[in-house]
Amino acid sequence: MTVFSDDLTKRASDLLSAAWNIRDGQVVPETEDVTLKNGGVKVEATYLYADLAGSSDLAQKLKREVAAKVIRSYISAASSILLRYEGAIRSFDGDRVMAIFIGGSKNTNAVRAGLAINWAVQQMLWPNIRKQWPTITDYYTMNHGVGVATGEALIVRGGVRDNNDLISVGSAPNLAAKLSELRTVKELYIDSTVYHGMHDRVKYKDEATRDTHMWSNYGTVAVGGTSYTVYYSSYYWQP
Repeated sequence: MTVFSDDLTKRASDLLSAAWNIRDGQVVPETEDVTLKNGGVKVEATYLYADLAGSSDLAQKLKREVAAKVIRSYISAASSILLRYEGAIRSFDGDRVMAIFIGGSKNTNAVRAGLAINWAVQQMLWPNIRKQWPTITDYYTMNHGVGVATGEALIVRGGVRDNNDLISVGSAPNLAAKLSELRTVKELYIDSTVYHGMHDRVKYKDEATRDTHMWSNYGTVAVGGTSYTVYYSSYYWQP
């Protein structure tokens, strides 16, 4: 009789020894586009993570129903904005959403989405939340972080049959996730490759006159032993 541990051992051995079947991707794949056992899609992509801060605190201090409405409103607004600017949403994790941007305008579109999420929090969500629950400011202030990074990534499937999802492996998704957690100075953080690869219309409030540069140099952030130059902004742009 085969025991469960034997099945696990065989499955792990099969996965570790299977030869990869990797192809270059021109679009963000859906889950079914990638073979579970050994499929992979290599992409040049820009990753954006939008992360609501303090939701654990929120759930502890307020009624579950109120906390759920606040979290859901953020995820809903961020998701709608990401789709509007051609992001392909590929992950939800509690109070965080991740999208992948591909193509010649991937950096500009991702940063435009980040600026729009800033607008959603500063000008729409938080004012409406305070109006709905005036005493919420005694317990909670809405804050969030958006991280954007670009580079080559390998998209694979992880899990088991009927219970699996896509996983992005590479420096760009790791760095974007790390940047979304900073929130130490402002809300939106991008790496220098994104900054130098995006259009002036998301660098300046007035592209024609190059008036009011919207970005400041944060310094460097280390991820996996590599240091990345990072820019930050608190500006917003109404979608």
